[in-house]
Amino acid sequence: MKNDKNILLVLSSPSGAGKTTLTKKIQQKFNSFKISVSHTTRKPRPNEVDGIDYNFVSIDEFKKKIQDQKFYEHAKIFDNFYGTSKDNVDELIKKNDVIFDIDWQGNKQLSNFKNLNLLKIFITTADKNDLKERLLKRNQDSDNEVEKRLKSYEEDINHWSDYDYVVINKNLENCFRQIENIILTEKNYPFSINSTSL
Repeated sequence: MKNDKNILLVLSSPSGAGKTTLTKKIQQKFNSFKISVSHTTRKPRPNEVDGIDYNFVSIDEFKKKIQDQKFYEHAKIFDNFYGTSKDNVDELIKKNDVIFDIDWQGNKQLSNFKNLNLLKIFITTADKNDLKERLLKRNQDSDNEVEKRLKSYEEDINHWSDYDYVVINKNLENCFRQIENIILTEKNYPFSINSTSL
């Protein structure tokens, strides 16, 4: 399935470091990119739409897909399952670049498929305190969930060496510019990195 022109961009980060926001900004900037919509067993957050933000499925449905080897990668994160559908990705990559918003576990599994043309970027915050401020500011999680996410921070950052690039998200726009430059370099775009024609 490897396509020398189209890439599969993996974005990973500790929870709350901004990868979902950055994923959406990349798709808005580069019309060649489509987001790989993961399957998950967690409940939708307010304003999340089934099939757009995630494919929300039952635990039984998810386990059946694992059994049938329907995922390129899957992981249990904070008591919920997440997975990337092989069928969805194989269809998207025919005409698009694809973005994966996944964690280090998913990245490790994807990396085992040598036929995938992966570009792997790890995003992190300046430190753990910065992450805590972000989690509290977005106000989407209970106090217990915030603590869980902070506890996983150390394990998450231990896997930065599995990635091609590491970008520190101190400022969202600056972080996005760095990712934009990486994409432009890797894709060998023939125009300036400051181009607004995308």
